[in-house]
Order: sequence, then C-alpha cells, then structure tokens
Amino acid sequence: MQASLLTAILLPLALAVVMLGMGLSLVPDDFRRIAREPQAVALGAVCQLLLLPLIGTAIALLLPLEPAIAVGLVVIALCPGGPSSNFVTYLAGGDVALSVTLTALNSLITVFTIPILTNFALRYFLGETSAIALPLGETILQIFVITVIPIALGMASRQRFPQTACQLEKQMSRLAIALLALIILLLLIREGNQLPRFIAQVGIGVLLLNSLAMLAGLAVAKLGRLPRRQQTCLTIEVGIQNGTLAIAVTAGLLDNPDMAIPAAVYSLLMYLTALIAIGYGRRADRSPMT
Repeated sequence: MQASLLTAILLPLALAVVMLGMGLSLVPDDFRRIAREPQAVALGAVCQLLLLPLIGTAIALLLPLEPAIAVGLVVIALCPGGPSSNFVTYLAGGDVALSVTLTALNSLITVFTIPILTNFALRYFLGETSAIALPLGETILQIFVITVIPIALGMASRQRFPQTACQLEKQMSRLAIALLALIILLLLIREGNQLPRFIAQVGIGVLLLNSLAMLAGLAVAKLGRLPRRQQTCLTIEVGIQNGTLAIAVTAGLLDNPDMAIPAAVYSLLMYLTALIAIGYGRRADRSPMT
C-alpha cells in the first residue's frame, strides 16, 4: 500500500506542486534574459547539463557503491535545479532572476535528457542484460506532464491573476515541502532495515556531488568573469538539484526504492552545504571588493 500510494499519487503530486509553484514565480521577462545575458545563461546551462552529469558519473565510478545506488546518484546529477535553489540563491544574495531562468530552462531541456542518460547509466552499472529501463517516449511524456505543464499553468495564472498568484506561490512552497518530507519519510520507513547501510554508503557520495558541483559552478562563473551575484547564483544553481524529480524517476518511473535512497539522503544533506553557500554569498556581498 505504501509503495502504491508513494509512486502512483504522492510523487507525481509533489512534483507537480513544486513545478506549479515555480511557474507562479515566473514572468515572460525571465526567459528574455536568455537573449539579454547569454553568457551567464549559457555557462549555467553547460554546467548543469554537461559538467554536473560528468561529476556525478565520476563519483559513482570511483566510490564502492552498489549498482542501484550508483544509478540513483547519477540520476540526481541529471536533474535540474529546483525551487530550493531559487530560495537559497535569494538568501545568499545571488541573482534570483538568473536562478529562476536557469531552473526553468534546464527543467525544459532535462525532460529529454533524463530518460536518455538514465538508460545509459542503467546499462553501464546494471549490465546490458538488465531488465530495468525507461521507455523513452512514455518517460518524456510523463516528465513533461508533471513538470512542464504545471510550470505553464503557473505562468498563465501569474499573467492573468498576479496578486493571487503571489499569494498562492507561498502556499505551494509550504505544501511542496510537506509532501517532500512525507515522501522521504515513507521511503525511509520502507527501507528502514537497510537504512544505516545505505546512509553509510551513499552519504559521502551525495556530499561529494553537492560540494563538487558547487565548487564547479563557482569556478566556471569566476573563469567567465561574471558579476558577484551571478557567481553566487551559479554556485547554488549547479550545486542544488531537484531531489523530488530524482525520487520520482527512481522510485516512481523505475519503481526501484533502492535507487531512490541517494535522492532522499541528498534532499536532506544538501541544506548543510546550502548554509555554507549562504554564508559565503553574504560575506561576498559585504566585501568592499564587490
């Protein structure tokens, strides 16, 4: 009963709520930023779509992880940023508009890249004969329905009823957090017997993924000579992924709770490095050199 409730109802609902809340915060001008500031958007997209999956795959290869756990770690790296990255960017004094733009843009692109690259990971870590696979067309459609459509509905609501949308955005954020907490709790209860082993095995991996991704985002932003607020944005946007989507892919579409453990642990531990990023961003904001 728990598995059916989790995979059939709670996961799609939580992700749709998260993406609807994001859509409520978006306006068309956010996407016009792509033309106005192509360098920042391009660097953020390259980090998210190319560099981050390489980092995740390298960690999965180097650490002694079980195959299912390795696949789950890679899936996190394939996911875009989420509303959490936008919120942390705000607290850190980063460029929030750029963060929202990158989250929305990468969410649209990863609808297509997640199924393809996840299947590569499944074949590599589980073997060519693995019966587990994501059907591309069906998976793309499902991710589209629970991510892109809610974003579009949120944006349309924001355009038509701006004041109501601003009020709903706050409620959606609270509901999304509550649903994600419930999902993680159900996953942990279901895998309670193996939880200590999973945390011991995947804890280092998710912290490495989170930390190295943030450092990579900061390094690329500095090499690109982006302004300080955009450097903070890329650090956080590349480093904090949509854990709800990763859980939806692994526990929902793949129906493999073991693969979802890295995403569940990641969704908890990422806030530790987020606090460090917030502190760094605020110190940089007070620096006379910026």
